[in-house]
Amino acid sequence: MQKLGDFKLPQFFNYPPYFTLQPVRETREKQVQLWKELILEYCRTQKIFVIGLEEEFPLFSNPEIERSLSHEAREAFVSALVSDGRAEWLDKGHRKCLILWHRIQDWAEIIINFVKENGLEDSVMTVEEIRSGIESRGTELHGLDRIILMRALKLLEHKGKLAIFKGTTADDEGVKFSI
Repeated sequence: MQKLGDFKLPQFFNYPPYFTLQPVRETREKQVQLWKELILEYCRTQKIFVIGLEEEFPLFSNPEIERSLSHEAREAFVSALVSDGRAEWLDKGHRKCLILWHRIQDWAEIIINFVKENGLEDSVMTVEEIRSGIESRGTELHGLDRIILMRALKLLEHKGKLAIFKGTTADDEGVKFSI
């Protein structure tokens, strides 16, 4: 089995036709599904939050079989993730995409569990402490993209689970949990 660093690549990654958009609908649907799963799993395990379609991304080429995805194929696979609510375009030109291996509501639930597991139910933390503090080490929250974290926090604020308060800079925005 081929690896990309410590990530095990699936069998189809060595099959040249999977690097070309398939013309038959049923085959393409299977191809798109396999690529969606691969992109999400790779991004999750490598903690990658943004993919640039015009930038180098390890999954978009396989030097062993001398194949690369065309721009059209890259956009088709990422657009399928967008349609599933597992990604969002960051620009109108569809060049950069935010990958959501967990949906925003799932990230919100992970935050709630983190707060409960660490006894922070009535505590105040900065946004940066949630992303990179001692408490978050070893959790999925550690290193979380700020855009995703803020969207999950705003969802929880809307549900009355916390209050976000502004600091003088983005680094000292705070969160008061009330769970």
